[in-house]
Amino acid sequence: MAKILIVEDNALNVKLFCDLLAAHGHEPRPVTDGRYALGEAISFQPDLVITDIQLPHVTGLDLIEMIRDDEQLKDVPIMAVTAYAAAADEERIRAAGAQAYVSKPISVAKFVAQVNELLGIEATVAKAPETI
Repeated sequence: MAKILIVEDNALNVKLFCDLLAAHGHEPRPVTDGRYALGEAISFQPDLVITDIQLPHVTGLDLIEMIRDDEQLKDVPIMAVTAYAAAADEERIRAAGAQAYVSKPISVAKFVAQVNELLGIEATVAKAPETI
C-alpha cells in the first residue's frame, strides 16, 4: 500500500481519485488548497504526489517546485493532472519536476497505469484459464 497525496480543488475529482486509489489498495490523502499542500506532504510523507496544475492561490507548477526544493520530499514522484493540455504545457510540467502528466478528463485505465508505473508496481494481467 502506498501513501498518495492528492492536491485537487475540484470535489468530484478528489472523490474519483481517492476512490480509485483506495480501490487499488492505496492510502489517499486529499488536500483541496495548494497553500496547505507542502505542509501536508511534509507531515504525511507520501510515496507519490498527484497534483492538479490549475489550483487557486498556489499553482501546481509552484507546488512541484516547492516539493523538489524540500530535502525530505525532493525524490517523491509527482504526477501532474490538468485540463489544459497543450504540447508546451507538458514540457513546462516536466521541467518543473513532475515525472508524469495526465490530461483531464482522465482515462481511468491510464491514470491507474501511470500511478502503478510511478510507484514501481507491475501491472497484473489477467490470464485466461488454461483449457483442460
